[in-house]
Amino acid sequence: MSDLLVAVLDDDADLAATVARLLTRNGVAARAFVAPQDILAMLPDRALGCVISDIQMGEMDGFAFADVLRVRDPAVALVFMTAWPTTAHAVDAVRRHGGLDYLEKPIDEPRLIAAVSEGLAWSKRERRIAAATASFTRREREVFNLLVRGHSNKEIAEHLAISARTVEDHRAAIVAKTKTNGLAQLVALSRGEET
Repeated sequence: MSDLLVAVLDDDADLAATVARLLTRNGVAARAFVAPQDILAMLPDRALGCVISDIQMGEMDGFAFADVLRVRDPAVALVFMTAWPTTAHAVDAVRRHGGLDYLEKPIDEPRLIAAVSEGLAWSKRERRIAAATASFTRREREVFNLLVRGHSNKEIAEHLAISARTVEDHRAAIVAKTKTNGLAQLVALSRGEET
C-alpha cells in the first residue's frame, strides 16, 4: 500500500499490537507503540505516513501528542481512537488537531483500513508538495500560494504590496524550481498530483 510506516499508539500494548497486526494482514507496514515518546524518538530518521493514536493515555494524551508530532512532521496523517467517545473529542480531533478520522473501540476494521489508506495518500501528497517547494523563498511561497488559488499577477502584487514585475520574477523562479510548465501544473503540484 505504501512504503511509509503506520504507527499504532495505545498504552494498552495488546490492543496496539492487535491493530498493528490487522493492518499488516491488509498489506500495511505497521508497528505498535505504547508510549508517545517512542514514536517521537524515531523522528526524523523514520518517515511515518500515519499515526493511529489513542486519546486517553498516561502522561501525554493523544491530543498533546498530536500537537508535538505536527511540529516535528506536519506531513504525518493522524487518526484518533478511543473507548470513551464524546462529541467534543470528535470535534477536537478533526478541527484542532487535524485528524482524518475518529474511531471508536472496538475498532471497525473496514473503517480503519479506509482511514489509514486515506491517511497514507494524504501523507504522500503532502510530502510531494513539501519536496517540490522546499527551495522556495518566503516570498516565492506567498506568490505560489496566491497563484494556485487563481489570483492574477496584478492581484498578487496588490495583496503583497510589490510590483507586478516582481511577481513575474517570482513566478519565473517558481516555475524553474518546480520544473513545471505553467499555472495548470503549479495547481496540480499544490494538490500533490504528479506533474
